[in-house]
Amino acid sequence: MPDLDLSGKTAIVTGASKGIGFAIAASIARSGANVVMCARNASELEEAAARLDALASGTVLGRPCDLREYDEVRRLVDFTIEHFDRVDILVNNAGVGAFAPVDDIDVETWRQVIETNLNGVFYACRESIPHMRRRGSGWIINIGSLAGKNPFAGGAAYNASKFGLLGFTEAMMLDVRHDGIRVSCVMPGSVATHFSGPGSHGGKSASAADWKLQPEDIAEMVLDLLAFDSRALPSRIEMRPSQPPKK
Repeated sequence: MPDLDLSGKTAIVTGASKGIGFAIAASIARSGANVVMCARNASELEEAAARLDALASGTVLGRPCDLREYDEVRRLVDFTIEHFDRVDILVNNAGVGAFAPVDDIDVETWRQVIETNLNGVFYACRESIPHMRRRGSGWIINIGSLAGKNPFAGGAAYNASKFGLLGFTEAMMLDVRHDGIRVSCVMPGSVATHFSGPGSHGGKSASAADWKLQPEDIAEMVLDLLAFDSRALPSRIEMRPSQPPKK
């Protein structure tokens, strides 16, 4: 497959200051697109955006955003339109996890997980779709998890958010497919990132997690999706480590 050329296009990537989001933003930026990266930590985001902007042929900008706040998400999309007059690609990657039995989860933690992993995706999609529809094309790629189909003890909040994300993604795909907007959910298993909980390093060394997927694997899948001909729509993609430890 020839190198993907995204010159002239603009992408928003959430949760982009590190981990999977940073890898996705880097891959899209190196393919020529303008990229607006968002995250809550302003200093980490500024540093990450500067690193990518120095390597990219397009322009990379950082915009702090708490995805739990609708007005902040609206301003994120407005910021993108003000600078580039378009949104071609939206990658909803930001997510948080909290793992405990239901009766041990405090209400604020529950809200943080649901509002980030599900509400924030809705806000970003709601604000981006009109701009994609105006151009008659677009890609929305939601980074889910195999936890969106496989429940586990202690995962009530996280499972609820990811099961909901999968249902939201597939319903939205049916809403917008005739507008030229394609929607996919990428569902990784264990990924070696900073993320705390099942599917992370869990405090172990990098060498102990060599069997896990790497953030760059998820980024490569995103680029593969963006390279598909417009007639094709891979709507749900599951990714697993090829050789996890034997139980």
